[in-house]
Amino acid sequence: MRRELDYNIEKKDDGKTILSFLQERGYSRNTVIHLKKTPEGIVRNGVWAYVNEILSAGDLLQIRLIEEEGSEAIVPVPMPLSVLYEDEDILVINKPADTPIHPSLNNYKNTLANAVMWYYKQQQISCTFRCINRLDRDTTGLTILAKNMLSAGILSNEMKNRNISKEYLALCDGVVPEQGTICAPIARTSNSAIERCVNFTRGEHAVTHFRRVSTDGIHSLVHLSLETGRTHQIRVHMKYIGHPLLGDFLYHPKDHTMNRQALHCCCLEFTHPVRQKVMRIEAPLPEDMQTIVKKIQQGADPC
Repeated sequence: MRRELDYNIEKKDDGKTILSFLQERGYSRNTVIHLKKTPEGIVRNGVWAYVNEILSAGDLLQIRLIEEEGSEAIVPVPMPLSVLYEDEDILVINKPADTPIHPSLNNYKNTLANAVMWYYKQQQISCTFRCINRLDRDTTGLTILAKNMLSAGILSNEMKNRNISKEYLALCDGVVPEQGTICAPIARTSNSAIERCVNFTRGEHAVTHFRRVSTDGIHSLVHLSLETGRTHQIRVHMKYIGHPLLGDFLYHPKDHTMNRQALHCCCLEFTHPVRQKVMRIEAPLPEDMQTIVKKIQQGADPC
């Protein structure tokens, strides 16, 4: 994968070193080291440059980010892939249900990573699989992939600093309150490697905001946004307030309304890692959730 970036140095950046200029734009230490090792990775006014050189207004700084190795260990597999946005730096996918993010034991060739590697292969590009926001196997919706180490580093920091806004839609049991905030710490359940629970003694801080969209008195469609990103956070918090997700085998095992947890990442809002443009990308509900939503809407009290 090759990414070239040109920077016309303005008066406000006069007197800065190349290193400080790049750091201000999100270039990590590892990315700068990679550029230093790349022939003509950093070029100032047509000449290969050192990072301690001083920039002057009117200079042209050219960056050549070349990554020759990709994720060769991930087998490319032809699978349906819903691409909602793509440019030189990022790829935004609408992930389907029953699709793990990464290969693992017994899930070697049926993951999002396999599908993305096939997608890259068809374009004859070598790319490392870098997933920024991960979704559970059966959670559908938006996930961001970084196509180079620069965008990966910037977006990873944005996730860490909670600057990527994630919105979800869920189908829940019962009549969920009109709106509210759940502030309840989450911990791993004793004797389970997967299940989580609310635990005020040893749990990690977790906050979920919710708003009921509609209800038929039996089920509710709920809009949710997260302040934190704990494992199974929405599933655990909705169970905690007495309204577990439909089809959630782990936290609502007696419900068989759906064959998966009814959870969909419907919207992502973030600043583009290179272009610095605010991005808002939305994904429609999958068919299985749409079917139940229609029933809720038909049975909802018009008052």
